[in-house]
Amino acid sequence: MPLPAGDSELVQIVDAALADAAQQAGEWLACRVGCTQCCYGAFAINALDALRLQHGMEALHAAEPQKAEAVQTRARAWIAEYGSGFPGDVETGILGTSDEEREQFEEFANHAECPALDRMTGHCDVYEWRPMTCRVFGPPVRTVGDNGDEGLGHCELCFDGATPEQIAACEMPVPLEAEEKLLEETDAEGETLVAFAVLR
Repeated sequence: MPLPAGDSELVQIVDAALADAAQQAGEWLACRVGCTQCCYGAFAINALDALRLQHGMEALHAAEPQKAEAVQTRARAWIAEYGSGFPGDVETGILGTSDEEREQFEEFANHAECPALDRMTGHCDVYEWRPMTCRVFGPPVRTVGDNGDEGLGHCELCFDGATPEQIAACEMPVPLEAEEKLLEETDAEGETLVAFAVLR
């Protein structure tokens, strides 16, 4: 399945917003190559993220087949270790949507290492095609809680000593509506995980 034509533009917008937020934050933003705080713990990715990863794996197989195989080997090992507790369909990799399955996912593989992470280098081997969650992790991003309250969330390693006003000044805007529109164009349903997406 081809990526929607606007995905590259979406990625450019998000990456530019990240660059602006990083420039504004300066040393408050602790994100550096080799910092792998955000590479642990399973998180859901949408169908657009999964499709981008699939295209990325095709490109990686063509350019660096050994690296691509290493990612997939780690993904297979990840599923072998955690698949029995996966709250969804382990054959398709699609997360369940029932209240019970959503609750189970809250406690699922919270300390698991992402299969895209090369532990020896501290690099993400699919960095160019990484999910949106990864692209916005670190700077302050507006979140909405279960009770509807809004706040600014950021990596716990960042903004040490910054005031709420200083944090707010570094907020990274996220084009959620643009992403949602592209997601509708994929004709794919359900959320999955990185481990499943890189094996499709």
